[in-house]
Amino acid sequence: MRYPCLIVDHDDTVVNSTATVHFPCFEEYVRKFHPQYTCTLEHYFLKNFDPGVVPFYRDEVGLSHEQMLHEQAYWNAYVQRHVPRVYPGMREILWRQKRAGGLLCVISHSYRDNILRDYRENDLPEPDEVFGWECPPEKRKPSPWAVVQIMEKYRLNADQVLMLDDLKPGYDMAHACSVAFAAAGWANDIPEIERFMRANCDFYFKTVEQFGEWLALQND
Repeated sequence: MRYPCLIVDHDDTVVNSTATVHFPCFEEYVRKFHPQYTCTLEHYFLKNFDPGVVPFYRDEVGLSHEQMLHEQAYWNAYVQRHVPRVYPGMREILWRQKRAGGLLCVISHSYRDNILRDYRENDLPEPDEVFGWECPPEKRKPSPWAVVQIMEKYRLNADQVLMLDDLKPGYDMAHACSVAFAAAGWANDIPEIERFMRANCDFYFKTVEQFGEWLALQND
């Protein structure tokens, strides 16, 4: 296999979650507790892309540390009642990786338990490793810490790892570890995000089908 280890993001890479779960939750939260603030789905995508969710909530929405903890608890309760659906074609890609004897790892800003629930509910293979929001802040993506843990545990060289993610924090993490990065471009059609990913990432795929066909050729 060209890439015996596939590391995937979760939200908007494997499951369609921002548009169907996270943004509706955010809208509901600010309507209840911060009605002075409003934003569109496109703006929400852009701010998650760069600078990331924590700086966005702190610096633009204006949440204090205590308010961010409250929002985090609200979001987690909301997620328990809403299961995002896997993108068509992604199930087959992940199962093919596992059945070929490869590693499947997840590095995400969602909680580990929620990720594993989504995998079960969508009939996806159980990941070998999951690093989620429960990690200490300094070890969360875009920190390279989780990638380093995976590479050391499974004795992998950088050229044996492929990272698939839809946002800049994933790119920053992969770049810091010198591992190949494939941009998942199927979650949105925002020109600013697509331009950056096409210009900077090793590979860019607009559809799940394109990524699956390419990966199959690499691992044949």
